[in-house]
Amino acid sequence: MIEIPSDLHKDVVSLAFLLGTWEGAGVFDFPGEEKCNFGQEVVFRHDGRPFLEFRSRTWVLNNEGEKVRPLENEHGFWRITSNHQGTSGEREVEVSMVRDDGTVEIWYGALADGKPQIEVATDAVARVEGSAPYSGGKRLYGFVNEELLWVGEKAAPEVPLRPYMSAQLRKVLSPAQLIKDINDLPDDGIAFFR
Repeated sequence: MIEIPSDLHKDVVSLAFLLGTWEGAGVFDFPGEEKCNFGQEVVFRHDGRPFLEFRSRTWVLNNEGEKVRPLENEHGFWRITSNHQGTSGEREVEVSMVRDDGTVEIWYGALADGKPQIEVATDAVARVEGSAPYSGGKRLYGFVNEELLWVGEKAAPEVPLRPYMSAQLRKVLSPAQLIKDINDLPDDGIAFFR
């Protein structure tokens, strides 16, 4: 179920399905780089302003599922465009993002009609001198069966756009939500099992 916080800015209500902390695993595979399984933590949060803050951390996993080393980190902001008053009905999405390797990206895309799904593609890419060659990408995010699924495509000067990362993430319950759920139980605790 998708919950909409009462203090969420009206301009980003259509992005509410992204809110929360998500954890899971996926696969990384791009020519010239080591193919691996990775773990991921994604956080989408808000502070009442007309955007969602986004943070993603990934790390390489060994065959036993243990963390080996960091893979890549991203930090950014998600907005609904052309919706400054919250009344336009626009479904276009813009994302500004920076990666730990010194890459900065601007992404544009749209929410799908009638389902919690977003597809975005890079509009602009800037890199510091030492970052890996990269010329653009596409991503698809979807909320399916209470999970956040995503797939990323990547292009480099010598590699055409191709899938390179995908993951399946589950929402992590916050301690505050757990306390709320416990407080909703009957006083004696036994009635819950009857």
